[in-house]
Amino acid sequence: MAKKVLIVEDDGNIAQLLQLYLEKEGFETSVAKDGGKGVEQFRQFQPDLVLLDIMLPVMDGWSVLKKIREESKAPVIMLTAKGETTDRVSGLEMGADDYIVKPFEMKEVLARIHAVLRRTSPDSEPEEKKLSFDKLVINLDSYELLVDGQRVDTPPKELELLFHLASAPNRVYTRNQLLDEVWGFDYYGDSRTVDVHIKRLREKLENVSDQWRLKTVWGVGYKFEVGPAA
Repeated sequence: MAKKVLIVEDDGNIAQLLQLYLEKEGFETSVAKDGGKGVEQFRQFQPDLVLLDIMLPVMDGWSVLKKIREESKAPVIMLTAKGETTDRVSGLEMGADDYIVKPFEMKEVLARIHAVLRRTSPDSEPEEKKLSFDKLVINLDSYELLVDGQRVDTPPKELELLFHLASAPNRVYTRNQLLDEVWGFDYYGDSRTVDVHIKRLREKLENVSDQWRLKTVWGVGYKFEVGPAA
């Protein structure tokens, strides 16, 4: 069953963007444009998680959070344009589970939502974020790449690309699929972006093992090939 997310946000563009991404990710969503409606919809919609703006008409986010905490332990992520530490501490002390400062990237919001849901759902299966192969460990929990036992500095996007390919060994991905699935469908780059990142990864991984390699499938895209004949 799809997890339900309530978005309490008075900025229509932000609310629509959040709704678009969350529904693409498989969530069921509902939007409230002021704090009063937020409390009402929380009771009616019974969400698994709330994205809650602080600066709201009718009732501010702090008041909404207080109302929610009086009757529920549902996880709440605060959204705000304010970045001051005092606001962050106040939100967490009042029972918020996380805090995201605007402007934010949607990939960060989605990652935070998944992390909070994992933390607050102890019975759920933990998502595997570490992959191991011969002389290679790709760890997205710590954002580390270990090559032949040595930590190799790797930009986050390179590591995410490698993890995505290695999560489905021998599956071929087109450049457009990788742009969509690793960079997100709002990314306005072109396929050369993927080529550049693959080239940089190959420089780090070349001749490390004969059990796997990053392989170009000419005219199609790339795959993480696994097998002794690789």
